[in-house]
Amino acid sequence: MKLIHETSLCLFHLLLLTELFVRSSSLSTHRSSHCGLFGSMIHQVESLMNLSNKIHDLKKDELQHFDEVKPKLDSLPDLQHTARHFRSLKVNESLLQLYEYTQSFLFHIDWLKVAKTNVSLPIQTEEGASSHLLHLSGLIKKCLQPQNEGALQSTAPHLPAVSNAFDALLYSIEISDRLKVFCDRSKRVLRYLKSLSGCPRQP
Repeated sequence: MKLIHETSLCLFHLLLLTELFVRSSSLSTHRSSHCGLFGSMIHQVESLMNLSNKIHDLKKDELQHFDEVKPKLDSLPDLQHTARHFRSLKVNESLLQLYEYTQSFLFHIDWLKVAKTNVSLPIQTEEGASSHLLHLSGLIKKCLQPQNEGALQSTAPHLPAVSNAFDALLYSIEISDRLKVFCDRSKRVLRYLKSLSGCPRQP
């Protein structure tokens, strides 16, 4: 009887250890896949940042002439980036918000692309930015939990008609400025979420 009891106890411990190993392996795989997604998202944001100045293609001294021009696009995201806001970040909520912002900029960039085409301005930069925003939104979807997918709904904003190249330039400057803020904020958010998810720091 004693031998049977000891054997049963040993088997129980082995089963317990096996279950713990399977769970930890599953968590490790889940974590590592998310770490890769976070890295890819940061790469897309960095590429967007590099494109942001090219949307208007003006030099610093040329931009000074537009300092007094008031913003016209109320539909652009109002981005929060205070230290207090960063301390309250949660992974899924932040990713949902990032998806919403990404879709909003995608709508604005695609609208600007059409507006520039109509007034015979080049759109290569907008096409590149649109591609990176599409990739970013796709990566966010992969990173979200399945139960959050129903919240991924985006409504196209009502945007004005553009009748001349000067107005297209003004909108380009405004979208460029807000896109830079979006990229800076998103990169910091993604790095913070990456650390929250237990991902290793890159050297």
